[in-house]
Amino acid sequence: MNVLFKDLFGIFKIFEDVYTRVKKILVPTQAYAWQTFIYLSVFSGFLSYFANGYIRDIIAFCGWLFLIAGTAWYTTDDPIRVPGTFMPVGALITGFLVSVFAFGNQQDVITPRTIVLWPTISSLITAIPEFFEGTDTDSKAQIPKPEVRQKILILVASCMILSCWIQFYFVMDKWLQEYPSLLADNFQRSTFVRRTDISEKVPKNGVIILDKLQPLVEQQIDERPWSQVEKWLLDAKLQVGNLGNRVIDKQLGKYEEKALWRVEPRVTNTKSGGYVLDLLSIWRGPSSSQKGYYLKKSCRIDPVATSGKKAITSTNPEDKIAVGEIECDRVSKFVAGSPPPQQ
Repeated sequence: MNVLFKDLFGIFKIFEDVYTRVKKILVPTQAYAWQTFIYLSVFSGFLSYFANGYIRDIIAFCGWLFLIAGTAWYTTDDPIRVPGTFMPVGALITGFLVSVFAFGNQQDVITPRTIVLWPTISSLITAIPEFFEGTDTDSKAQIPKPEVRQKILILVASCMILSCWIQFYFVMDKWLQEYPSLLADNFQRSTFVRRTDISEKVPKNGVIILDKLQPLVEQQIDERPWSQVEKWLLDAKLQVGNLGNRVIDKQLGKYEEKALWRVEPRVTNTKSGGYVLDLLSIWRGPSSSQKGYYLKKSCRIDPVATSGKKAITSTNPEDKIAVGEIECDRVSKFVAGSPPPQQ
């Protein structure tokens, strides 16, 4: 029976200790305490919900200041240092709140600028107390000792370098969103960029251009009189160029890289009296190879003579009733190097 009572008292003791710790955290020992600022920030947020216009902005602004001040106070009372540095973990928390407050917005609380400047702001928050001596209201400015100044410079410089690397990541991410064809390039010789995903062997936008261009070219040639087909092929550079520009504007309108793609044709004769039309989508943007690359889709164009409802292959391209027949490759070919010269 005594053991049972001891166990019960032990359980009550645990709850009492928990209650004492929670009370110590939530109930300030005096009015001028970090809990007061936290409660003021919560109260300001509650009031701003019911306010409108600039009054709401002012109350929200004060709430952020109270939150930052309370968090900074609490996390610096008994600071835990980041391993290998003299930066308190609380400075990271406070720096994040300051960065969100200064560079966030209502649509996106956390923006790329918030993340980029977070390390630098945290290092400055860590360095500020070193320029003051004393506590609370009894403090005065001072110049840190030489060894402390050295530590501050190393910390701030290291955090600024880290911010630069984070900014570099966001710049690369933006480039790859606006110029997705760069993903098909080779980054093995790059000192700064390493692939973490499966590389694309063929740029998708180059394939899209040729896939959308092919049916437009087929409409211009298929079942047209052979004389018109040959006339069209003589002016193929202009004809294919105009069709290609329409495709690029329509399919790549949301990408900045649309200005870096160019469409050109290459026409060659065949022994059977027909032609081979190569449709090229040429990448004019940056590339790991000096010669660049392009994609090719070949189309075979032959004259076909019609006799009533039956089509018979003609051996005479000048036949008055001959019409054009075109057949294109289903898959585009990726070619590393400069496109062949126009004949």
